[in-house]
Amino acid sequence: MKFGFRTPSLKKRIAARTSPKRFLRHNLGFKVPRGMGWFTNPKKAMYNRVYYRTSKGCLMNIAVLFLIPLLLIWIMVNK
Repeated sequence: MKFGFRTPSLKKRIAARTSPKRFLRHNLGFKVPRGMGWFTNPKKAMYNRVYYRTSKGCLMNIAVLFLIPLLLIWIMVNK
């Protein structure tokens, strides 16, 4: 299990959108509603739930470096 920042992969993003399994599923009209992953693949659903709750997006550094100091300055000015 990976903890920390995600590193986006263009190769995996393209592979997921062009996979034969996805193409077949969408052409047959068999799509499970969002959030129903527990029925189709419980192991993957559990992994994803833990992963998304324990990792941070790649833009969190920007938020920490810029937004928090700006918030502190704004609080000091409005006292």
